[in-house]
Amino acid sequence: MFNSEGYLELFTDMMSEGFIVIDNNGTIQIYNNKAKEIFGILYNQQISHPRGKIQTGDIVIIGDNAIGKDDGNLDAETLEYLGIHDRRIEKEKILIAVGVYKDKNIKPVYLCKRDSEVKDALKMETKFLGIDIKVIIDFMNKIITIEVDNEKYTMNYINHIGYLVILDGKTKKMKFYQAQGYTARGEGLRDILNGKEYMAKGENSEYLNVIGKNIFEIHGGSSTIKEFCEVAKGENISYVDEFKEINGFPTMCTLIPVDKDNERIGAALKVEDISEIKKVIRERDEALLNLEEAEKQLDEEKMLKELFHNIVGESREMNYIKKLALKASNTNSTVLILGESGTGKTLLAKAIHENSNRDKPFIHVNCGAIPETLLESELFGYARGAFTGARVDGKKGFFEMANGGTIFLDEIGEISTNLQVKLLQVLQDKSFYKVGGQEKIKVDVRVIAASNRNLEDEMLKGNFREDLYYRINVFPIWIPPLRDRKEDIYSLVEMLLPSICQKIGCENKTISVEALNMLLEYDWPGNVRELENILERAINLCDGNTIFSKHLILKLNRSEELETEDIVPLKESIEEFEKKTIEKAMKLYKGDKKKAMSGLEISKTTFYEKLKKYGIN
Repeated sequence: MFNSEGYLELFTDMMSEGFIVIDNNGTIQIYNNKAKEIFGILYNQQISHPRGKIQTGDIVIIGDNAIGKDDGNLDAETLEYLGIHDRRIEKEKILIAVGVYKDKNIKPVYLCKRDSEVKDALKMETKFLGIDIKVIIDFMNKIITIEVDNEKYTMNYINHIGYLVILDGKTKKMKFYQAQGYTARGEGLRDILNGKEYMAKGENSEYLNVIGKNIFEIHGGSSTIKEFCEVAKGENISYVDEFKEINGFPTMCTLIPVDKDNERIGAALKVEDISEIKKVIRERDEALLNLEEAEKQLDEEKMLKELFHNIVGESREMNYIKKLALKASNTNSTVLILGESGTGKTLLAKAIHENSNRDKPFIHVNCGAIPETLLESELFGYARGAFTGARVDGKKGFFEMANGGTIFLDEIGEISTNLQVKLLQVLQDKSFYKVGGQEKIKVDVRVIAASNRNLEDEMLKGNFREDLYYRINVFPIWIPPLRDRKEDIYSLVEMLLPSICQKIGCENKTISVEALNMLLEYDWPGNVRELENILERAINLCDGNTIFSKHLILKLNRSEELETEDIVPLKESIEEFEKKTIEKAMKLYKGDKKKAMSGLEISKTTFYEKLKKYGIN
């Protein structure tokens, strides 16, 4: 009716926009090449597969960024074909799944997450029935990648998509994958899993002739296509350049009724692909968001630098610690600072107090430096006449002094288990009795504890109470040793040199590149405190204005030290090496003695002699 002479087809194929014409029954009369390109009907697939349909035992791989909202209409019922029976699989969740079609004996592998649980991408790697499979749903770049034994299948998307690859159950080779235009070809995820036949691709590709087909058969029942058909049947609707989404593709559409002799005979739809425009807009929005986040991060870094100016270091680890410290400052919860000696636990504790809303004293108690017999009275004070030699008027303890402020219990792991009981009571009730006292004293104290010991190990050994450990471990902060954040040595040296020079009363010194490199190569068992001591010693040894490597006195690494006990008889060393080598060979060859002796290139007699000698089974 519309295209009887053929010239109209030639003319419409020259258009730069997609052009579709249907009659009043919804039958496609014109569908130009541009429209076929936009909706993937002319998509040139590079990887080939013949026509076919899914069979029992085939391996199915799915990447779906929104269950139920995707264009394949995946649901929990369809997933039962793969042996997935999970109530947690709900609409709009993200799913990666690998399973065997209609085989209950093989357990599927899958990941199902909420959108809020995934930031930039959801990934899953697995070895399934001997096949290496990797699936990535990349939300930043809007692409799903399914990789099977290093063969990649990818699909770009705009909004929601369910992407599918099928492997032949017998050969383990790809037998079907979705490509652009799968909706038009009726090869959506649910259709395929319900046994619908799919078309060939690549060298064996079949041309999808849409002329004469119903528009719903090609484009489904979207609101735009329904509107298109209603106009073809007589509805008086028309518009120019309106944004519409068809088959998941963002388009700019113009809808025109087609009349002949004042009678409606169909409708025409002009379609312009704006997915690239949308992509550019998205990239612009992402760039603006990234800029906003970068500005926010700069403001945060500036604030952290101002609030924690005494905590020196710009490494990722130290910036993370400063962020934790800021959060700790805004709460009254007990903080536990862990780290080796000399890492700066005291500085951090004081910084948390100074940036909190507590304006009363910061009381530092070194629990390891006070004799156990005196520690209780130092912490809690004592009443009048509590013991021989006690002051007449009694004494305030550190907890009472810190009322309204912070008490810092440094090296809390040194406290005896008896005293730990009383400390636990203070943390629970915020009250205590002085030594020899009858009056309960209430205090409002924020507790920060620190230790260079592994308190979990001490707890297992019975040296530290479990209930106290969990009471103080409310807000843990671990300071890494200096050897794990050597980039901070630059800023530490820059800060320490002037302050040390001022302390010992000399002119400011600089440090040579050679000496700085020497500091970077050292392992720092004593951490920042050791660095400070070494720099002070170097300043005292330095006659000029520059510290050179000769002024640095560093301990040798343990591996470099020469100790008498490290020297063992040569024969003993050789035997130890022999034993370890034979054990490695036995482990590598899983106890196969024949393979082990072959790998070691020794005779059977020698091999069995060695096994007996070293007691190797």
